[in-house]
Amino acid sequence: MELTQRRLRYRSVLAGDQCVYPASVFDPISARIAEDLGFEVGMLAGSIASGTVLGAPDLVVLTLTEFAQQIHRISRAGDLSLMVDADHGYGNALSVMRTVEELETAGVAALTIEDTVLPISFGGSSGDPLISLEEGVGKMKAALAARRDPNMVIAGRTSAIRSEGLEGAIRRVKAYEEAGVDAMFLSGARTREEIETVHAATSLPLLLGGAGGELDDRAFLSANGVRIALQGHLSFQASIKAVYDTLKALREGVAPADLGPNLASAGLIAQVTRRADYDRWSQEFLG
Repeated sequence: MELTQRRLRYRSVLAGDQCVYPASVFDPISARIAEDLGFEVGMLAGSIASGTVLGAPDLVVLTLTEFAQQIHRISRAGDLSLMVDADHGYGNALSVMRTVEELETAGVAALTIEDTVLPISFGGSSGDPLISLEEGVGKMKAALAARRDPNMVIAGRTSAIRSEGLEGAIRRVKAYEEAGVDAMFLSGARTREEIETVHAATSLPLLLGGAGGELDDRAFLSANGVRIALQGHLSFQASIKAVYDTLKALREGVAPADLGPNLASAGLIAQVTRRADYDRWSQEFLG
């Protein structure tokens, strides 16, 4: 599938009337599994990319180049519509332009740019301080100006609900909507009232992080403009535990044969590595 078709498929989710739970993916295999299982959207978070590529926590030590390379690996592995968390765009508004260029080329269907002050500065707060509204608007405009395929979605992202309250969050949402973003990611939203109030203030489709609690109601989210709601990054967490448990068992003397029920079957491995395609190509091109 061409990249434009993946982006149009993502836009169809935003234009629909249902909230979709995306698959949290982190490499080509996880993206193929999500595609095989029928997920409409895949999500690569900055925190998960940092963990996958560097084995580092979410402190924005991953570079744009490393992030784009991982996205490219995921995008070339299948046809999943991939959305990514592009953090603060790796710098100022000009850096945001470069970020959009690189990630669009790497194959994303959608990306978010947030208005948090990143990375953490010397003596900085442990909370989520925000850049000024004016700088945030400049970043959104820069992202839109750098986009080449108009079908790729650019979403604003703000955690203003927690630091500036609902009034401040709505002010930012409206400003970013006026700047031209395609959607709005609300980070830190926790209550139905917050979602209802923001939805009433904007015509943009809403995206949510793993809110849980009273927001763990897809019917409510669908009725209030939320089109994509993350459920955390359980697949990455499960992968870490599976590797840890397997290596620990082997180190402690458990026989490999006894671990069989916990392992992927040969058939599943063949499926996710697309072995049938490679066998066919070998017959066709290698004689």
